[in-house]
Amino acid sequence: MFYDKLDEFPKDFLWGAASAAYQVEGAFDTDGKGPSIWDSFSKIPGKTFIGTNGDVAVDHYHRYKEDVALMAEMGLKAYRFSVAWSRVVPDGEGPVNPAGLQFYIDLVDELIQHGVEPVLTLYHWDLPQALQDKYGGWESRELIPAFKEYCRILFEALGDKVKYWVTFNEQNVFTAMGYRWESHPPNVSDLKRMYQANHVINLANAAAIQLFHDLVPQGKIGPSFGYGPTYALNARPENILAAVNSHEANNRWWMDVYCKGTYPKFMYKQLSRLGIAPEVTAADHDLLTSAKPDFLGINYYHGGTVRENRIENTSETDVVKKEFSAIDPYLMQPKEEQAQSPEVPMFEAVSNPHLKTTDWGWEIDPVGFRVALREVYAEYDLPIFVTENGLGAIDVLEEDGSIQDDGRIEYLKAHILEVQKAMTDGVEMIGYCAWSFTDLLSWLNGYKKRYGFVYVNRDEASEKDLARIPKKSFYWYQDLIATNGANLNQ
Repeated sequence: MFYDKLDEFPKDFLWGAASAAYQVEGAFDTDGKGPSIWDSFSKIPGKTFIGTNGDVAVDHYHRYKEDVALMAEMGLKAYRFSVAWSRVVPDGEGPVNPAGLQFYIDLVDELIQHGVEPVLTLYHWDLPQALQDKYGGWESRELIPAFKEYCRILFEALGDKVKYWVTFNEQNVFTAMGYRWESHPPNVSDLKRMYQANHVINLANAAAIQLFHDLVPQGKIGPSFGYGPTYALNARPENILAAVNSHEANNRWWMDVYCKGTYPKFMYKQLSRLGIAPEVTAADHDLLTSAKPDFLGINYYHGGTVRENRIENTSETDVVKKEFSAIDPYLMQPKEEQAQSPEVPMFEAVSNPHLKTTDWGWEIDPVGFRVALREVYAEYDLPIFVTENGLGAIDVLEEDGSIQDDGRIEYLKAHILEVQKAMTDGVEMIGYCAWSFTDLLSWLNGYKKRYGFVYVNRDEASEKDLARIPKKSFYWYQDLIATNGANLNQ
């Protein structure tokens, strides 16, 4: 779609940045915090890059005022952060830890005092270890009332201060990585258990939204989903069908439940044939259909390209298959054929010959961002809040103390321009949160993979002084915010 002129960003557009508690806070056992599954999992030898963990991370817990001051200097309009459940309720259920809850009250107050809109994520992967030990984690329906009560604590404490709330971050990623690929906690490889846990999380999500609408009627709540469009390799009808199948498996399986309260029939039938579909009771159906989100959070990094499944495909054996050196969290197909069982009859993932990749092998596709926003808005008709988008790269602290991250600037500029185009197409947008504000602990890649506007002076071997140093991208984003995106094409 060609336009002579793109629509301007709304005056109240929320230019933001994001983080997650485990990746930034540190203070893993400070002031009464209980252990999370990530505190435990990261200590298992071989699970993270040279044994890195979030015990200290970038020490945001002790330096949040310094970080918020930098946000204000940048002119940030919104900051998306997550609450560590086990900091507020150390055992996941039972007594509240007053010091832990006060930390988030203080953080929210500090943000508001500096003119930054707080965007609170209730769950960003760090389940209290006590709930994993006692009930088996998200496989148990016992977690639904526990999560609901944890949410109640936060709704009552912060509902009059925080307008935007996110229930779960990237449910598609943490369920697959944790229950299928053994690369996140709880370190399981069992498809049936994965789909059972996923269903329980869907119910917990609905219960939280329902409670929120009762307690915080003036607020807005929705999940954040790791969404990527699916392309067919070419115009062969068989490949078009494969792309439809991939979209059903990798996007609609979650999004339909969030927005319509039902699982898509195609995927449910395929999983039923394999004996791994979750059981949906009448009460489950009533809960899921009763709780509609107010907006959809979209985390976008890339999509995927597919062709006809390898069982039936005899026409494109010369196309080079994508080789997965590691599990791709947004396409969910590693190399092992046995692990691909639901997908094998539906589609085969391949490299996109038109796209470059990051240092970590993720395809760079700004136009796909526009495609994703268009697809989501057309299908679900809800406002969209971009809750993550960013570039993980190796940043170098120069001798003069600067960080020249021009590649990040070009990446963000290209992607935000596609957001503006999607808005011009008619997509209703709330805001855009880049991932991330400061450098942080990458879940599996330590501190080598950096995303932030602000460099944190530490590495895997040493915490050094944890100094905060704005990168070149910090000042670029500062100017972008100040002009409300008017200089995007400059």
